[in-house]
Amino acid sequence: MKRFCLILALWAAPLAAQDGGAAARAAADALEAAAVGLDQADSARDRVAALTETVRAYEDGLAAMREGLRAAAIRETELSRKLDAQEADVQQLLGVLTAMGGQAEPKTLLHPQGPLGMARSGMLVASVTPGLAQRAAELGQDLEEVSALRQIQQGAAQTLEKGLTGVQDARTALSKAIADRTDLPRRFTQDPIKTAILISAAETLQGFASGLSQISEDDDAPVTTTRIDDRMGLLQLPVRGIILRKAGESDAAGVTRPGIVMATQPQALVTTPVAATIRYNGPLLDYGLVTILEPQADLLLVLAGLDAVYGDIGQVLPEGSPVGTMGGVMQMNNSSPSSEGGGAERSETLYIEVREGETPVDPLLWFAFDKG
Repeated sequence: MKRFCLILALWAAPLAAQDGGAAARAAADALEAAAVGLDQADSARDRVAALTETVRAYEDGLAAMREGLRAAAIRETELSRKLDAQEADVQQLLGVLTAMGGQAEPKTLLHPQGPLGMARSGMLVASVTPGLAQRAAELGQDLEEVSALRQIQQGAAQTLEKGLTGVQDARTALSKAIADRTDLPRRFTQDPIKTAILISAAETLQGFASGLSQISEDDDAPVTTTRIDDRMGLLQLPVRGIILRKAGESDAAGVTRPGIVMATQPQALVTTPVAATIRYNGPLLDYGLVTILEPQADLLLVLAGLDAVYGDIGQVLPEGSPVGTMGGVMQMNNSSPSSEGGGAERSETLYIEVREGETPVDPLLWFAFDKG
């Protein structure tokens, strides 16, 4: 009787049926699609745009693959712990099922108390047997899921390796396509001497931004960018990532800045969220490599902390054009359950500042982002 109570308690709360590997399988398909996009980019009319989309597709696919593998690892750990915790009950369940055989029926069980006892036990077994079969099926499904999740994780190494190779090839091709591009309009030509003087004299980002007009020789050229006031709050963030600090929030050293800080994947591609003129790109103060874009008169978008910058000062970039990449080294696999939420993968930080005239404003007034 005690054994039957244990078995009834066991199948009363079955494990939730989940497919922890679905995201990983979908991500593998996305990486395959990105590989096709890389092959097709060579014949695209605008190779820079095609390769930018391909790099982003690879980045999204790799991120999704790691998230899928993390979900699979968490699900496998959850199932394994539950199965381990229920090991004794499972052994009892298997023992009862083995004793009953495949065709357990009330009439096949003899009882020492005679016909009345046999009838009573037969009624109990008749009520419990369907539950035993159901619980056995659920355990089988859990064990099959654990096995499938392990196979997905073992097979993912090759998929990740191909994805990392593909995104590196796409980035290399993109860098070459940007260097070979000759069709971009140019608002002005940089004066290297004036630029060097401005950099050496600037003590703050604000001072540098205020003196940007000094580094253009022919700023009377027609302005090819248009007003974007109607797009305030709708612009896409220039890089995939999460917001670490908002404007005015202190960092670990107690320093506050008027821009936001985003955590990104290593080597993530950074693009201009709107058509803009490159006012400056290069090293600046303690910000590392910096790109300053001018979407419209008296509006500057500062992107600081880049590892590489693209384009020439004075060029007018179309919306979505690459302006640089983040630093760091892409890891083969950061999909352990302990790296919950993917934060361990976002090892690089991009500082984003928006300046209206001489005044910095909260960048999140301009960008669309998840406010939840």
